[in-house]
Amino acid sequence: MRTTRNAVTPGEPEHLHLDDPALLLDPDLSRLEFQRRVLDEARDPRNPLLERVRFLSIVGSNLDEFAMTRLGALAPAGGARVLRMDAPMSQSRGRRERIETLARTLMLEAREYLTRHLAPELADAGIHLRDYLNLDAHQRAEADRYFEEAVLPLLMPLGFDATRPFPHLTHRDITFAVVLRSPAGRLHFACLQVPSSTPLLVPVRHLRLEASGGNSMRTDGAIERGYVWLDQVIAANLPAVFRGMHVIGAYPFRVIRDAEIRTDAIDSDDGWLSVIEQGVHQREFAPIRVVAVAEDMPEELVDLLARNLCVPESIVHRTKHLRDLRRLGELLRVERPDLKYAPSVPPLPMALRPVHGCDIFSAIRARDILLHHPFESFQPVVDFVRQSAVDPSVLGISMTLYRVDRDSPIVSSLIEAARAGKQVRVVVELRARFDETNNIAWARALERAGAHVTYGMPELKVHAKIALVVRREGEKVRTYVHVSSGNYNTGTACAYTDVGLLTCDEDIARDATDMFNFLTGHAAPSAFRKMIAAPATLKRRVTELIGNEIAHRRAGQPGRIILKMNALSDPGIIRLLYLASQCGVEIDLIIRGICCLRPGVPGVSDHIRVRSIVGRFLEHSRIWYFRNGGQERVFIGSADLMPRNFERRVEVMIPVEEGSMLRRIRDEILAAYLDDDVKAWRLRSDGDYERAPGGGPGGASQEALLT
Repeated sequence: MRTTRNAVTPGEPEHLHLDDPALLLDPDLSRLEFQRRVLDEARDPRNPLLERVRFLSIVGSNLDEFAMTRLGALAPAGGARVLRMDAPMSQSRGRRERIETLARTLMLEAREYLTRHLAPELADAGIHLRDYLNLDAHQRAEADRYFEEAVLPLLMPLGFDATRPFPHLTHRDITFAVVLRSPAGRLHFACLQVPSSTPLLVPVRHLRLEASGGNSMRTDGAIERGYVWLDQVIAANLPAVFRGMHVIGAYPFRVIRDAEIRTDAIDSDDGWLSVIEQGVHQREFAPIRVVAVAEDMPEELVDLLARNLCVPESIVHRTKHLRDLRRLGELLRVERPDLKYAPSVPPLPMALRPVHGCDIFSAIRARDILLHHPFESFQPVVDFVRQSAVDPSVLGISMTLYRVDRDSPIVSSLIEAARAGKQVRVVVELRARFDETNNIAWARALERAGAHVTYGMPELKVHAKIALVVRREGEKVRTYVHVSSGNYNTGTACAYTDVGLLTCDEDIARDATDMFNFLTGHAAPSAFRKMIAAPATLKRRVTELIGNEIAHRRAGQPGRIILKMNALSDPGIIRLLYLASQCGVEIDLIIRGICCLRPGVPGVSDHIRVRSIVGRFLEHSRIWYFRNGGQERVFIGSADLMPRNFERRVEVMIPVEEGSMLRRIRDEILAAYLDDDVKAWRLRSDGDYERAPGGGPGGASQEALLT
């Protein structure tokens, strides 16, 4: 077996014991390999040009987030690509260096691809990313005028010397380290941050467009547009910032801080909301994980920054390209539909088309309703909450909120319901990373409206997506439930693939009631009727379901497992899947991101295949399929198979039992992903990914599901 950029060569696979550390791939390297697959979507000429820009901006954002959230968890000295099943990750020798090297390599590849390939292709399409130094006199005057009117008033130069302390620097934004000389000949230093409130791309007229006043119509009908990088405009105009001083040099750099909120270190007696607020505030003062500096920054200036930022030299990285790739998303505002995916209008589910705009409760009573977003409209979920808020027969609404819109119609309906005197109970998870401030604002608005609001649980992050509506119908009370893999967010519902179920099944309703009583009261259910939930039953039930397939196979029946998730990293579950493979159970894993299982190892995982789909929509749905001796079982919900999902999160999975819906999930949804030969990547046994061979009948799964 060859050694690749990500793998180590274990012993002869046939002799590996299931506890052998060589059978686990490193989760952080696997996470970074997902970013490589996203980067390859930016490189793929089959994608529309501005969509490739979007993929590149996602890579930049994700790599920044990786530095903010994962590098702090790594020990100074790490190890190899593989882990011991029972050892802390930090015990692996050389691991941190390997992970940091791969992260830096990916960021460099992304920035170089922008410069060498994507920018020229954009120019050919009439969207010109210009360097300030390449502008002519008229264009420079236009950019300078923009600087003077829109940028200069926002700039805050911060000098540092014996009387001025080194300034506090916010993270991610480009900052200039400026070297100045006074008229008296003394050297001075200052920091100047590029304001994040201003577009990073400044519109300017392109050189060829002067005769037409700046907007030339191309032969294809599109208007040519030119942009220059804001940081270059600022660098060229520094004398206007430091008047009376001679600017010797200005060198850009970026500071990336740890984004984890460590609530155990916060001393507060004011309640959980105040604790999270303190944590969000302290994030701006969190330890620095990476300092990226310009390649030409003088060594003495690098040393000066490192000393004043109180960081070791090991986390200071020189780079040729210091573009903030996140901000490339600004180009998506350009009105060029020919360079984007064709818009799609998702239809209503078939079960709701006859009753659209009518009583959604009667539709749910008639049959469970399976929702598959964004291939089907998210509007039924909005309508479910909206009708619950205004229906006089509805007595109470309970919901979990993890990530919601800034202008959320669902939360607005909850507020209206509370103001109307209905019992409204909302579990707002304040620790949804980077959405904490938004969630705090909604929590306070709900409280002001009279809703009962709780903020999750200190020891458990509430990741479950569940809504419960109690409605009086004649002499009885009926409970309606919505469970999903996705958030109650109308924006991400258009960009993420998710599955959900609307049901009034009595067992699921009782389970949902027990779950909310656990979340908001002191109930502690150890078992559920149909629901699978973490931390109480999730790992035990998954173990049982896989064990059943092993038992059926040993009894001479076929064994079949299909698991679609975001991540698979739990060592115990991986070991059990290996055992199932050794028994002959056929296993397909559709894992978007982290996968620590090695498929195709002779004698260990011969019957396991792993694929990752990277396409127009972010794959977010969680679906489990088990053949179960012919009595097939399908579950949907919020859980990945990771230690944190089992031990530190509240998760919910529910069964899909109605025959036509089960067959739809098996034969339409899962089959499309397994047949994909355009957007699928296959994980090899050595830990690297390769494109699934094309040319087959499968096509791209997401495109197939859109039709």
